[in-house]
Amino acid sequence: MKYHYSLGLIIGFILVSILSFSSINDSKAQGITIPSNTEINSGIKEALEKATGISADRLGAKDGYLGNLGVKILFPEEAKNIEKTLRSLGLDSMVDQVITSVNRAAEDAALEAKPIFTDAIKQMSIADVKTILLGEDNAATSYFNTTTSPALTEKFSPIIDNSLKKTDATKYWQDVMTRYNKVPFVKKVDTDLTAYVTKKAIDGLFVEIAKEELKIRENISARSSPLLEKVFGFAKQAGK
Repeated sequence: MKYHYSLGLIIGFILVSILSFSSINDSKAQGITIPSNTEINSGIKEALEKATGISADRLGAKDGYLGNLGVKILFPEEAKNIEKTLRSLGLDSMVDQVITSVNRAAEDAALEAKPIFTDAIKQMSIADVKTILLGEDNAATSYFNTTTSPALTEKFSPIIDNSLKKTDATKYWQDVMTRYNKVPFVKKVDTDLTAYVTKKAIDGLFVEIAKEELKIRENISARSSPLLEKVFGFAKQAGK
């Protein structure tokens, strides 16, 4: 996988590196146990495997999207008027079928994200790892968003397309559009359902990964191994 860094990101990385060096020196002075590069590398990758795996498993379960208000896929913004119009005509069931079926399609695809994240984690450099460790609370999520979104979109798109057909979402969407277009004087809407659901499914993954990342950074109980405790304990102390 190729990573393309803009000048701004390069400058940002240099600044983070300078700050990280300063934090490490301060930590030495305070007697904080500093993990080795090998431990940092292994610890971060272990944490990321855990966060992405939990997130994909959670969203891949039944109601993973549909029952989670933070990531539930609703009608596209440009189609909100369609939903409003059809509900006003007493066609709630038709609208609800679309919402349920697109969320089922996203759940069907979620587990396919795991190998993509695993591949991205394996290709991280020690510089990437240190930047994530001593970065913002969502540094890992931002990294994944930048480096995996194209691969996730490419992987998810055909899966979502198949899942939309399997869950009858495509049929229900067509039914909705056909019924709506029969309403006099309405403006027709042309939405690429596969592209929309793919994007929303990926957005939902990043929402869940951010939650898991924050847990590991903030909660000792979420650090499930001595290595994670050492690495993130150091990051917490170094950040003071």
